[in-house]
Amino acid sequence: MSPDTKKYRYLALISHTLLLVWVISWQFFLTTTHSYSPVFVALIYVIPLALPYKGVVQGKPYTHAWANFVVLFYLLHAITVIYAVPEEALYGAIELVLCVGMFTGCAVFARKRGRELGLGIKKLKQEMQEERAFFEGE
Repeated sequence: MSPDTKKYRYLALISHTLLLVWVISWQFFLTTTHSYSPVFVALIYVIPLALPYKGVVQGKPYTHAWANFVVLFYLLHAITVIYAVPEEALYGAIELVLCVGMFTGCAVFARKRGRELGLGIKKLKQEMQEERAFFEGE
């Protein structure tokens, strides 16, 4: 793994870990505005972020790629809180910074590491040539 790729892996890993810790701290200890049950808070806020954590820790490029879809929920949550809940805007800003760090780290790591490992989607022209050769018996 190149040093540049490793840098983005650590950005993704550190941001993901801090975001998970931050969401747990915020939703269970810092906020007093909602009266949701702890089970509901765990299902909505904690579990989706915890699902890709094992793959991110292991450095799997595919997991980093789909973890970006998960972090978009938290990005939208942060922007909504900053806009709509002035008393928790600072909490939302912290979440926003961590989301941007995780998104950037995951996206760039998945791209760079995928290229290093030779993963990726073939070009359509190449795929069509291979299919034609297969079906024509060449």
